[in-house]
Amino acid sequence: MAFGRLKKNKQEQDKQELGEQQQGDGAAEAAAGTSGSGEAEQPATGPWDASDKPSEDGYVDLGALRIAAAQGLQLRLEVEEKTQRVVAVTLDLDGSSLQLQAFAAPRSETLWDDIRGQIGKSVGSQGGTVDELEGVFGTELLAKVPAQAQDGSKGYRVARFVGVDGPRWFLRGVFGGPAALDPQAAGPLEEVFRNVVVVRGEQPLPPRDLLQLRLPRDASPLPRPAAPEKPGPPERGPEITTIG
Repeated sequence: MAFGRLKKNKQEQDKQELGEQQQGDGAAEAAAGTSGSGEAEQPATGPWDASDKPSEDGYVDLGALRIAAAQGLQLRLEVEEKTQRVVAVTLDLDGSSLQLQAFAAPRSETLWDDIRGQIGKSVGSQGGTVDELEGVFGTELLAKVPAQAQDGSKGYRVARFVGVDGPRWFLRGVFGGPAALDPQAAGPLEEVFRNVVVVRGEQPLPPRDLLQLRLPRDASPLPRPAAPEKPGPPERGPEITTIG
C-alpha cells in the first residue's frame, strides 16, 4: 500500500511539473509574441493617410502631399511645361534626392504590382536593367539606365523605386544619388518618406490619375526660365523652398 501511494504521488508530481512547464512555455511564447517577431504588436509606420494623421503641425502643405520638415531638407516642384501642372515634388537632402508622386487608386485594388511591371518594361526599352528586391517598404525596384558621364564615358544612372498602396491612393517614391544604393545615405530620406501624409480628397478620380500638387502657401515662386522652342518632357520647376 505504501509503495502504491508513493507511486501515485510520483505520478501526480510528474503531472504537476508537466503542467507548470507547459504554463511556463505558454508564458514564454506570449512574451515572444509581444516583444519578438510579432508584427501586430509593433507600432504602425507611414506613409500616412490624412485620416490617420490629421494634424498639419510641422508639415509643409503641398495639396495632395504633406511633407514633414527636416533639417536641411529642400523641395523642388516639377512642372509639366505644356500644361504648367505640378506633376511631382523632389526632396533634396545631403546630396541625395527623393521624388514623390501620388495617384488615385481603386478602393478594392492595389497598383504597385502592375506599376512595377510597367517600370521594368520602360527601363528595359532604354537598354537598362531592373532588380526586384525586398526593402524597408516592401518590394522595391533597383533600376540601372545607361547614361553618359560628364567626361563622355558611358555608365549607368541608378534609381530606387518604392511604392505604397493606401486607401484609394498610391504613393511612389524614387530615390536618387547615394540614397539609391547606400542604406546609410538613404536613412534620412527614408524617414522623410515614412512621415509623408497623402491627402486623397473625396472627389471621384479615375485610377492612376495624379493627385493635385501645389506650391506651399508661404513660398514665393522664382521667375520661370524661358520656355524651350520645342515641347519637351516634364521639367523641374524653379520653385525651391527650404523646409527644415
